[in-house]
Amino acid sequence: MLRPLFSRKWWWTTLLVIAAAGVMARLGVWQLDRLAQRRAFNTRVSAQLAQPPLELIGETLDADPALRSGQALADMEYRSVTVSGAYDFSQQVALRNQVWDAGQATDRIGAHLLTPLVIAGADQAVIVDRGWIPLEQAAPEAWSKFDEPGTVEVKGVIRLPQSRGDFGSVSDPAGYLREWNLVNLPRIGEQISRPLLPVYIQQSPALSWMALPYRTRPELDLSEGPHFGYAVQWFVFAAMLGIGYPFYVRQSSQPRAHAGQAGTRSVSYIEDTP
Repeated sequence: MLRPLFSRKWWWTTLLVIAAAGVMARLGVWQLDRLAQRRAFNTRVSAQLAQPPLELIGETLDADPALRSGQALADMEYRSVTVSGAYDFSQQVALRNQVWDAGQATDRIGAHLLTPLVIAGADQAVIVDRGWIPLEQAAPEAWSKFDEPGTVEVKGVIRLPQSRGDFGSVSDPAGYLREWNLVNLPRIGEQISRPLLPVYIQQSPALSWMALPYRTRPELDLSEGPHFGYAVQWFVFAAMLGIGYPFYVRQSSQPRAHAGQAGTRSVSYIEDTP
């Protein structure tokens, strides 16, 4: 059965089929790898969501060198956190091109205010994403109307910085910037006078706060996604191609043989007729 597959007529098609089946199988394996990554992410995030809020103050940082250096915080993304201190609005920046879903026909474009918070009892600061403001009020000279002076208590979740965006996103140029495309803390820290923690805090909404900036929550999807279904599809496609192609070649070769035999019988019949 394998001999026709590599005959002069079919060998090139056979190689293409083998390559296509291999690619499909590899895509199935890739989807299983993505599923494993998704499960690991879900497990890590669920563990952090189950933790009690972390109180981030000078005493806490002094008691744990791993927290003070930020090494432990990097493993705590999405854990709830409470931090007290005073904002330094002179070094505030904004995250541009942010969408607010106002429940209207179209979403509204604006920016998020990223403000250094000098942690109470510490010489370090942490960037706080204080929330969304509309585009028409997002110019740096208008930010002062959103100031929250004095000592504040911020409740939110720990987030990791971004060194690169999603596919097709625009990177930030070099130099001093007031508006950023990414929360690139190493870059932002270069223009902040105080040492920054290597994570930032996304401030959570509160019933007592109805004004701008509008607080936001992280968009979390802890499902396993469609990866397993996609993997099964790719494996089925590879199996159908690998199993179906030899039968197709076999069936394509049989009609010619039957036609030749039928033609021979017809000639013999004519020659024997008186």
